[in-house]
Amino acid sequence: MHPLAWWTLSAPAVLLAVSLTPARLANGHPRAMATAGLSAGVLALLVALSVDAALVIHGPFWTAVAGFAGVGVSIYFDALSAAMFTLVAFIGVIVLLYSRNYLDGDRKQGSFFKRLSFTLAAVLTLISAGNLAFLIVAWIATSVGLNTLLLFYPERPAAQLAAKKKFIASRLGDLFLIGAATSLWASFGTLAFPELFAAARAAAAAGAAGTLALPALLIALAALLKSAQLPFHGWLVEVMETPTPVSALLHAGVINAGGFLVLRLADIVAPSETALHVLALVGGATALFGSVVMLTQTSVKVALAYSTIAQMGFMMLECGLGAFAAALLHILAHSLYKAHAFLSSGSVIDLARASWTPSPGGQPHPARFALALVASMPVAFAVGGLFHAGVIDNPGAVTLGAILVMSLVHLVANALDERTKAYVLGRAIAMSVVVATAFFTLHAGVEWLFAASLPDVAQQHGREDIAIVLVIIVSFGAVTFFQSVMARHARSPFWQAAYVHLSQGLYLNALANRAMLRVWPRRASASSL
Repeated sequence: MHPLAWWTLSAPAVLLAVSLTPARLANGHPRAMATAGLSAGVLALLVALSVDAALVIHGPFWTAVAGFAGVGVSIYFDALSAAMFTLVAFIGVIVLLYSRNYLDGDRKQGSFFKRLSFTLAAVLTLISAGNLAFLIVAWIATSVGLNTLLLFYPERPAAQLAAKKKFIASRLGDLFLIGAATSLWASFGTLAFPELFAAARAAAAAGAAGTLALPALLIALAALLKSAQLPFHGWLVEVMETPTPVSALLHAGVINAGGFLVLRLADIVAPSETALHVLALVGGATALFGSVVMLTQTSVKVALAYSTIAQMGFMMLECGLGAFAAALLHILAHSLYKAHAFLSSGSVIDLARASWTPSPGGQPHPARFALALVASMPVAFAVGGLFHAGVIDNPGAVTLGAILVMSLVHLVANALDERTKAYVLGRAIAMSVVVATAFFTLHAGVEWLFAASLPDVAQQHGREDIAIVLVIIVSFGAVTFFQSVMARHARSPFWQAAYVHLSQGLYLNALANRAMLRVWPRRASASSL
């Protein structure tokens, strides 16, 4: 086996060794377990950085399968693997370091480091797996590790309920992924990634993309289930019953497994219009739902959970539009931001006090707000055009760019007040141009860096494809306008009723809980999951 492969495997192997410490010994020596877990995490980060350097010098590497006919242990390490491996290792070190003080004095602190180390080992193995069978083993192990963390306090009813719903969603996803692997094995006779990707590209080039339709759809469904998309999103909201470090690792790392799966198998998914449409429609609907519900939450962590649901929807939407580089950029940016948001969530009161003002001022007039909203779109499309990102040739990038520019609509609308000054208005417009330029520059950079790992952007030519893009942009424009109108009419009975319904997530999670308690009324335990 390639020497770098052994070095790469050493990162999850050391974390796995820490996780195998007997629970009684671990809980009896929590400081030693904290040191062992953090040391293993630091080693994983050093491995990631050193392999990244070797990747830059020598290029991607993969190993033959230590098994039979493409099934067994192997490593596939390219730019995509390097980015995700480094991201997870870095966040893992931060979470492990944070957990030393956060759980200090908890009687099960040692067990927490056991479970956290196992989950990190599973995720790192998932990212570096060189064949689909090995990836599936790591995929299932990631779910098992996360379930043990969700039930770190098994006496909490909300934690039990979240673990039950996560268990069912995960097993469905496992079945879909195993079905995809079975279909690919039957079609190509191998599950090793280099051979599998070459065969998929050859089939697509030969006009035989139909052989990829079923496995691509199953992969898409497995990814949607893993990333808490509608209607299987409720468990993610309820994991607030776990320690904060679990939320940070989950929202910043584990939840990205669905997106990583689509990116890793993009050569199989991209030729299937059905799979892409499913990803785009479900992802777009989830992004809209999560964005609106997040605005009504009073709990910081629940608001962050709905934010993650929305961001995962954006990521799936980008994949569905064929903008795989935009999806990867989204994963990297969201992971770092969300890890920081959860780990610093306890400081929200101090931040709120520091930013309080005695007279917050009113909202801009709806007409001015609508004008600013309409005016923001040409900025996004014009800047995107300079980077060759249009609705036809790069729909995912221009869609995300347009939605990003909408976040500055309030700034532009406030500049369009009754005493508009050219300097203030010009500064607001310039800020929109700067934000759009920064996004498209980053996207172009990621597209260039990962060109060898991700397929070309799927160009949208069908009417239904362009319609999806336009509906998404218009929908988010409507949500932005809705946010402004709702703020102006907060005392109206209609908007108060709407606020109540939205704050409850349109009762989708309540219905799921009711059904779950009927199907699985008994008390869950970590051993049963």
